[in-house]
Amino acid sequence: MDAIPIIDAHFHFWDHGAGRHPWLAGTGDKDFFLGDYSALRRDYLPADYWRDAGDLPVVKLVHCEAEWDRDDQVGETAWLTHLHATTGWPSALVGHAWLDDPALDTILAGHCQSPLMRGIRSKPVTAPRADAAAPDGPRSLADPAWRRGYARLADFDLSYDLRVPCWHLAEAAAMIEKHPEIPVVVNHLGFPWDRSDDGLALWRDQMRAIARLPWVHLKVSELGLKDRPWSAEENRRVVMEAVEIFGTGRCMWASNFPVAGLRVGYREQVTAMLAMFDGFSAGERRALFHDNAARFYRLDAG
Repeated sequence: MDAIPIIDAHFHFWDHGAGRHPWLAGTGDKDFFLGDYSALRRDYLPADYWRDAGDLPVVKLVHCEAEWDRDDQVGETAWLTHLHATTGWPSALVGHAWLDDPALDTILAGHCQSPLMRGIRSKPVTAPRADAAAPDGPRSLADPAWRRGYARLADFDLSYDLRVPCWHLAEAAAMIEKHPEIPVVVNHLGFPWDRSDDGLALWRDQMRAIARLPWVHLKVSELGLKDRPWSAEENRRVVMEAVEIFGTGRCMWASNFPVAGLRVGYREQVTAMLAMFDGFSAGERRALFHDNAARFYRLDAG
């Protein structure tokens, strides 16, 4: 079988020594979804990425915002654009902007000064558990200011990376369906953290609620769990269900490295993911690992 050119649709760089990522400093977040992440407190730059990827046929990299200092939201874009100029990587950027920021237009315009800019990821306030009440205050999905800011993405030709726990996907769909002009991609398979029958039933229902919108896509990424090792066999079940729900034309693989490296090696992950799709056609496999990401993030052929 010929090697498929691969686009990594979601990964992160950081220069830990520069101190621009507060979440990597101090004692850390005890509620981080993968548990202890102290191993991430190190530089992760192009040489580190390619050391992990080795000789795999990765041809393009889409950098997703990595919680750079929120008082300098455009700073990450400027740094990454300079990194691209000196190393050739990353290939495209998803930046951050608080959607309720009064200066949102200025921030988005600043991001768009970079020819690499393609979209925005901005994490709304969410409920800590599926059985908790959905927040309705500032920076929640129900916040009118947040929703107005979301609508502004269209005027800057920016897509939206949606990162919420699965129990918020239907709520997000209610906002997203009002703006079919904004392409959306759900991060990390919608986070099927609870692999019990009840947990997967909730995840499945929520995924269907948002997949009904044809301009919403899905990143087949970050299958790690807080309480157990990465398992190709266990993860295959949720991956196949997710791809069935969204279709092969709207799914794209992504590594989420180096974060995913807390649970699985890069080559181990890619090898396992490719094996999951052995029974798919050559066209479907190329779509999942290359073409869908290239189309969504408007990347040159590679």
